[in-house]
Amino acid sequence: MSSLVPEIDIRAFYGDDPAARQQLATAVDRACREIGFLVVSGHQVPPELLQQTHQQAEAFFDMPDAVKRSAVPADGRVRGYTPLGAQALAYSRNTATPPDLFERFRMGPLRFDDSAGTSSNRNTPANVWPERPTEFRATLESCYQHMERLARDLMAIFALALDLPENWFDDKIDRHISSLCLNHYPAQPTPPAKGQLRTGPHTDYGSLTMVAPTPGPGGLEVLGRDKQWHPVNPPPGSFAVNIGDLMAQWTNDRWVSTLHRVANPPRGPEAMQRRIAVVFFHQPNDDAQITCLPNCHDANHPPRYGTTTSGEHLRHKLSKAFAMGNP
Repeated sequence: MSSLVPEIDIRAFYGDDPAARQQLATAVDRACREIGFLVVSGHQVPPELLQQTHQQAEAFFDMPDAVKRSAVPADGRVRGYTPLGAQALAYSRNTATPPDLFERFRMGPLRFDDSAGTSSNRNTPANVWPERPTEFRATLESCYQHMERLARDLMAIFALALDLPENWFDDKIDRHISSLCLNHYPAQPTPPAKGQLRTGPHTDYGSLTMVAPTPGPGGLEVLGRDKQWHPVNPPPGSFAVNIGDLMAQWTNDRWVSTLHRVANPPRGPEAMQRRIAVVFFHQPNDDAQITCLPNCHDANHPPRYGTTTSGEHLRHKLSKAFAMGNP
């Protein structure tokens, strides 16, 4: 784990010691000001569920291509399977790169699965599932429910860290449009193209992101203020957490949404090791207004951003990230 990224145990949030909760809030505020990343332990996501999710991810990505592609939605929804090379995340920051070297499975909120995809919002259609592996859907749905609860808890901790009431974000995230993604970074038997990475440099779009990767070479890296890339390797059972662009806008850049990437493994035997990451992209309600928090601006620090909504911002960013292919 990079020394730039602090590890923060959040168990105090679930206790009733005001001093310990305040100490936690202060530590989170400091991390979000200085680097926008933290490694979170002491959460309530069962470690065995994360292990099962990684196992189901491996099983899915090992399926024949036809099985994986059966979960590609025909109508262009940002759901289901995204083949290798269909995205270039650096495009979301107007930087042209070769396609990223990962494939993905994405699911969204469970509450829309009973609507047969009739939601008028492109960000909240029904999910798309492959027929195999047989335990894939049940495992991911359970993981999604635990991750959305942790995201809710982290948003409450963020409120305390910003000197706001603990429930300040509640009505902005009670209909969130978050995604749970399984990212597969395959082995690289042949060298990547010049400038091609597992994922190119980018910032995330929403309020926060939680990542639980498998260990191995070629992982998450964050750009420090020294302009150097630093590895972030959360211990098993922990999450790398970073804030996204909307949280930076909400806080008037008091908190920083920092560039990060997923590096390639070194050439040689390590290049034959794949990695898998369970990633939860927390995105507030589609219609949640993102405007400067009341205690993050004053006469000397006017708001830097205009008002937008969570959904508008997400659609704009996704349209750029998929510039190299279709979802």
